[in-house]
Amino acid sequence: MAIPMPTRQLFIDGEWREPILKNRRIPIVNPATEEVIGDIPAATSEDVDVAVNAARRAFSRNKGKDWAKAPGALRAKYLRAIAAKVNERKSDLAKLEALDCGKPLDEAVWDMEDVAGCFEFYADLAEGLDAKQKAPVSLPMETFKSYVLKQPLGVVGLITPWNYPLLMAVWKVAPSLAAGCTAVLKPSELASVTCLELADICREVGLPPGVLNVLTGLGSEAGAPLSSHPGVDKIAFTGSFATGSKVMAAAAQLVKPVSMELGGKSPLIVFDDVDLDKAAEWALFGCFWTNGQICSATSRLLVHENIAAEFIEKLVKWSKNLKISDPMEEGCRLGPVVSKGQYEKILKFVSTAKSEGATILHGGSRPEHLGKGFFIEPAIITDVTTSMQIWREEVFGPVLCVKTFATEDEAIELANDSHYGLGAAVISNDTERCDRVSQAFEAGIVWINCSQPCFTQAPWGGVKRSGFGRELGEWGLDNYLSVKQVTLYTSNDPWGWYKSPN
Repeated sequence: MAIPMPTRQLFIDGEWREPILKNRRIPIVNPATEEVIGDIPAATSEDVDVAVNAARRAFSRNKGKDWAKAPGALRAKYLRAIAAKVNERKSDLAKLEALDCGKPLDEAVWDMEDVAGCFEFYADLAEGLDAKQKAPVSLPMETFKSYVLKQPLGVVGLITPWNYPLLMAVWKVAPSLAAGCTAVLKPSELASVTCLELADICREVGLPPGVLNVLTGLGSEAGAPLSSHPGVDKIAFTGSFATGSKVMAAAAQLVKPVSMELGGKSPLIVFDDVDLDKAAEWALFGCFWTNGQICSATSRLLVHENIAAEFIEKLVKWSKNLKISDPMEEGCRLGPVVSKGQYEKILKFVSTAKSEGATILHGGSRPEHLGKGFFIEPAIITDVTTSMQIWREEVFGPVLCVKTFATEDEAIELANDSHYGLGAAVISNDTERCDRVSQAFEAGIVWINCSQPCFTQAPWGGVKRSGFGRELGEWGLDNYLSVKQVTLYTSNDPWGWYKSPN
């Protein structure tokens, strides 16, 4: 069922190019087997220079061939061609992603379908962008007329994570190209394979050279130089708070705009008027989907004290029945986490929680039936306090912490007591209560009677340490557009500020 890993180089100016510092490669480790199954090229600052210059030429070429001034319909044509190729190759792309980052195969297939849908959505917006130019502005003076131009920002640097390797990249690639920007994409070194395959698809469909460049490599050697490069007009970043802070600091030196999605520690509140089975499934899905490696995971579960004992018992029972296996196996619900480093980090979080007095009701260690691979049984942890590391910090693994509450106000206070504010969810049959809680949540995304659904058409992003800016929908396109005011004086009469002495 597995397929061989393609051997790729860096993708710069429409061509495959070996890194300037030759023979620099990073091994690809299959997290399910711990075996090296291929490698990717390791870019450095020298390659970043070449890629940024290629993107700059593509953005503003001579003789009217620049991507920035191409009609939206032409950009849409390329985006739709890419979408068609992704659909054509989605089975192979999904298998590559499952091998690369451990994502269950059926989830990887869903992601590829979303990738194609994202390109198609932004193709539509690219077509409509031209018609929205010169939108009039109402003014209080009849002697002036004003309108707005929306123009591409320029060359953008896109730095993306490993949990949704291709999908999270495309959340940035599709709108930036639709807007008329050119891009340098730097995916995570832990999962870059499908982003290199996207480059191959762009080459196949004839995307003009330099419009999209893909540099794989270490964050310190390729991501950091991209963040601080004077030829990059904007940085869009998804990743950890710690790395995001460094990216912001680098961009600030040139007052360069950034948009940031920095993860979270999202709450899920379950009230005592719910169907326990439905609520339990959402609670497990909201934290354990994608092997628990979700920036918006509702990993802080708040359960009303009236139903807590029965609800937690159900969670433990169902967690024991989740199939943990090689992601290529049919019915796999949890594959391995992405790397040895991530595996050890999660185990340390769990052991620290136990040493601080928390109770590990289930999981948090290697499954007995799997002797190798970075597998972790989904953990359900109770007796946590709000000061514990496991409650406050993002684990980015299959770890669910549970606390009880007595009142709605107490639940909201516990939910908002976090440095993060990406997602939040509430489950209740009381519509008015759901509305009150939704408005009270300090988060960029709220789910009612569910957790984690995400649609290309709706905005995605957070508040507080979860970042700022919004991806997806029309908001995603706006990330890559500069708004220009144009005002003209329409009267034939002099303005009258200067009076001639004659």
